[in-house]
Amino acid sequence: MPGIGRLTPAATLLAALSVLVTACTGQSGAEAAADPKADVTLNFWHGWAAPSEVKAIEENIARFEKAHPNIKVKVKVTGNMTDAKINQALRAGGEKAPDVVSSFTTDSVGKFCNSRVFADLNPFLQKSGIDKTKVFPKTLLEYTQFNGNQCTLPLLNDAYGLVYNKDAFKAAGITEPPKTWSQFAEAARKLTKTSGDSYEQLGVMPTFHGYETTPMRLAAQWSPAYFTADGKSNLAKDPAFAKMLTAQKDLVAELGGYQKLEKFRSTFGDEWSTDHPFHKGLVAMQIDGEWRAAMAKEGGASFEIGTAPLPVPDDQVEDYGKGYLSGTIMGIAAGSKKQNAAWELVKYMTTDTAAVVAFANSIHNVPSTLEALESPDLQVSPEFKTFLDIARHPKSNTTPAQADGGTYQLTFQDFAYAVEKGGVSDLPAGLARLDQQIDTDIAKAK
Repeated sequence: MPGIGRLTPAATLLAALSVLVTACTGQSGAEAAADPKADVTLNFWHGWAAPSEVKAIEENIARFEKAHPNIKVKVKVTGNMTDAKINQALRAGGEKAPDVVSSFTTDSVGKFCNSRVFADLNPFLQKSGIDKTKVFPKTLLEYTQFNGNQCTLPLLNDAYGLVYNKDAFKAAGITEPPKTWSQFAEAARKLTKTSGDSYEQLGVMPTFHGYETTPMRLAAQWSPAYFTADGKSNLAKDPAFAKMLTAQKDLVAELGGYQKLEKFRSTFGDEWSTDHPFHKGLVAMQIDGEWRAAMAKEGGASFEIGTAPLPVPDDQVEDYGKGYLSGTIMGIAAGSKKQNAAWELVKYMTTDTAAVVAFANSIHNVPSTLEALESPDLQVSPEFKTFLDIARHPKSNTTPAQADGGTYQLTFQDFAYAVEKGGVSDLPAGLARLDQQIDTDIAKAK
């Protein structure tokens, strides 16, 4: 799914699942002892809705059912359902409730695990003889568990980098993608062509509302530490956050200012349509995931497309190649009475190399297992290889799981919105207040 790191689907799914918290305390003996070979029908909820994505899911499910003839999977797409309908279905329980759920975000893993709305998968992994540290990349394991509770597993992976218009680069005299932030800012200026009070071509849309240009994506290039060893918010003490926010705000000013940029952004087409501004040549560089190059080609882009890692701070050039990682997660509802059969589905979709590779090939996402990343069956274009390399980079990082789910990220994001608009006069003091708010929210969640 393009953009599986977005917060909106997480909020919807979390609202739906949270109603189970008071009734579910994790895996029970009866549920764990359910006969995995008995005839059973599983309810699998996911949010993939595009025809190609639905087809990929159906093909994977068909392969699973062929290998497990006693297990039937009833698939339900939840992406277009309202929170009220989802909540009503979950409260009703019984045969309509989900046994297996896939979410497009890692942001709520901490809350899923902390509330025990998903069953801990560690016992299932151990029973199956699976050493998760030898199956999944380290960063992916970090964002799918919380406090030792492996309540979800990775189902494909997103790596974020730079997608750029090679023709525009050539016209501007730029011979290679920028590696450092200063080179990035210079390239953005060279690639920007104004037209009256607007733009004919913008080097990059630097505002935090610019699709995937979120504070978390950019902060990853500074290798930040969101929390201290004792779990306290660390945004004021780690200089990475102030440096990133300052660099981004300066770039906004250099490219015309917040108001002018936002006015231009309001003319952009939908992020997931052929009217995306990068596809149409309105933006020369795009901060995005591994799906964008393929989508641009399918969307009729008339220029040659290049990909590269996002630039790093000038004093971290030795770490060039790293990026922000996120992905889809998959878990078993703690209230399910069919957990052993549900585990067979989760195990197949998340650990079977052929299944992972086939799914990755179908929806242009990065595989989520070490073996699948190296599979000869993986379809690797030059543009896609960049993101595989980012996924493998030892300094690539993610936002850590917390008990309040993605709330601390939304708090940070709202603060970043205020900074770029010029609404924060004292950045250190603002970050200190932000730390206090995040600590308060997490304490309440716990």
